[in-house]
Amino acid sequence: MKAAILKPGELPVNDRGNGARTIPLVTRKCGSTSVINGITEFDPGAKIGVHFHNCEESVMILEGEAVAEIDGERVPLKAGDTTWIPANVPHRFLNEGTGKMRIFWTYADIDATRTMVETGVTQTIDEEHAKARRA
Repeated sequence: MKAAILKPGELPVNDRGNGARTIPLVTRKCGSTSVINGITEFDPGAKIGVHFHNCEESVMILEGEAVAEIDGERVPLKAGDTTWIPANVPHRFLNEGTGKMRIFWTYADIDATRTMVETGVTQTIDEEHAKARRA
């Protein structure tokens, strides 16, 4: 297997709606067989609905200020702060600040899924990225 160099500024951006955009980085497409990761950028006021995954997730705040809502508890975060979220724990990240917020996320399974709590809809992260609109 060949190593990959990934440059976010040269990769496609997926518009997730509601002021959030994702750049998938390490994925099946680049040859990964065990983890996936990427960067999601949130405009002021942007948030993603409460959801959970079938695997562990870690999120690091790269820029701005965030609110992590994990299993109903809200925690303010700043650049450098990092979370670890076990499988099946409901969570989301919100940008309640006035500037841009960016996170770096990693899923511990190449077949990671996201289940939206409100609707119960589950899809793989790969499917989610394939369906997202390109910004």
